Amino acid sequence: MSEACRALGRARATHYRRHRKSPAPARPAPIPHKERRQPAALSAAERARLVEVLHSERFVDASPDQVWATLLDEGVYLASPRTMYRVLAERGETGERRRQATHPAHVKPELVAAKPNEVWSWDITKLRGPKKWSYFYLYVIIDVYSRYVVGWMVADRESAVLAEDLITASCQKQSVNPDQLTIHADRDTSMTSKTVALLLADLAITRSHSRPRVSNDNPYSEAHFKTLKYRPDFPSSFATLQDARVWCRTFFDYYNNDHRHSGIGLLTPATVHHGEAALVREARARVLDAAYAAHPERFVRQPPTPPKPPQPAWINRPQHEEDQPVDSDATSS
Repeated sequence: MSEACRALGRARATHYRRHRKSPAPARPAPIPHKERRQPAALSAAERARLVEVLHSERFVDASPDQVWATLLDEGVYLASPRTMYRVLAERGETGERRRQATHPAHVKPELVAAKPNEVWSWDITKLRGPKKWSYFYLYVIIDVYSRYVVGWMVADRESAVLAEDLITASCQKQSVNPDQLTIHADRDTSMTSKTVALLLADLAITRSHSRPRVSNDNPYSEAHFKTLKYRPDFPSSFATLQDARVWCRTFFDYYNNDHRHSGIGLLTPATVHHGEAALVREARARVLDAAYAAHPERFVRQPPTPPKPPQPAWINRPQHEEDQPVDSDATSS
């Protein structure tokens, strides 16, 4: 056979493998990992002895680490602390003995604003004062759809009563009707206070709160504060409360009327809030059409178009809302 294989240029192993008459022996079925017998595992007698010691009056209230160390000092070794924990866990004896407070899961807020004065977001941020550890408090209410600041206030303290006054004045200024508005905020004491809750109930305004320690649930206020504090002229501190109010008045006038916001098609918040977005976009389109007519060679792929009009703005957009337009710059300023 060797000579024949050599003449044919075939390895003997190949020949025997292809012409094997007897079937290959069946492989044994694999044993699941949990059912495998570990060589180093305790025997049934050793496990019973270990459980008896752990249940004894001497060690019934001691942790496995304490049991292991005590026995080791007495010259006895039954098992490692990890093995003791594992044996107790199999018997359901490693839980907390005392009653533990349980808190219901907080619902993930899912809000959508398709027009102005439908969803507002409000928050409070600190402004550095004249001395170390001294602050002024800036209250801001922003419309989620238009990014328009509908109300703001600078005070020397954080107070639910001041927040109540600001919300009331903002609703009156915007002529908010009952059952029209949802106000979203995080869970600071002012936002969750009984004073504010009763006010919103009286005004028939739906309130919404972020989940604890989830800053992404209030993205519009957080992004707005970043825009404010990243301004080149934002001072490192304010000498007086009046100075803070003067600076904020100038900033909010600029933000509402001059700041082109990337999340709303590079329009100003005032333009969107007052329903002028379509007119401004048409004017932009005419300018771009004229530019294309004058120099079409400068636009290689397609004629230029203005940015898309503002889309419905979401807080925690559901995954099943695939048919809704996505506001990719929801938190961009």
